[in-house]
Amino acid sequence: MYLSRVRVDLNGLSRQSLFEIMGGGAYGAHQLLWQLFPEHREARPFLFRQEMDAPEAGGAPKGLPLFYVLSDREPAPIPGLLEVHCKPFAPVLEVGERLAFRLRANPTVAKSVTGKRGQRADVLMAAKYPFEVGKERTSQACTEAMDQAARQWLSERAESFGFHLPVEPEVGAYRQHALQKGKGRPIRFSSVDYEGLLEVNDPGRLIETLAQGIGRAKAFGCGLMLLRRP
Repeated sequence: MYLSRVRVDLNGLSRQSLFEIMGGGAYGAHQLLWQLFPEHREARPFLFRQEMDAPEAGGAPKGLPLFYVLSDREPAPIPGLLEVHCKPFAPVLEVGERLAFRLRANPTVAKSVTGKRGQRADVLMAAKYPFEVGKERTSQACTEAMDQAARQWLSERAESFGFHLPVEPEVGAYRQHALQKGKGRPIRFSSVDYEGLLEVNDPGRLIETLAQGIGRAKAFGCGLMLLRRP
């Protein structure tokens, strides 16, 4: 695997792409990053996460898009458009090791509806639903219920991903997205950011999880877990 930091030269974008990328448009970002793999014609070979470029020496954020890309092959930079800093990614993990993590995920659960094809339900919206429209849905109690639902979603799946959570992670940046692809109905999904500490249970399984991503909406910037030793 390869882990890359990708910066975009905004001068190389069309006007439409510029607005979409600067607005955090996940579909535009997905299409842009595909260009890093010009010879690939099969299933998407990468996961990605979009952030804003970090400030220098404690200054203000640069306001420029920065992408983290995890891929099964080395990306090819595009002069004048995509600058790539890439390194091989082959983590050596041990049982019991604790690692700091960041994850942007799409927390959903399968929902069965009689007589209909199975659907996916947004975990945070389900937690919000019992609160009445208006002040209740902007209340601290509603926010806490949504945050707890997000934590529970990850905690319940952690063991199958090769780790467990020794402390509850921080959650935030909940967003609902509607992406227009062609003339059909928009693609709708939500995302939430997790940050915290995990403990490795199964190193091999955790490495598989990193490669495969966590949850759904992986084509739209969700699923990539970033790890570092605290």
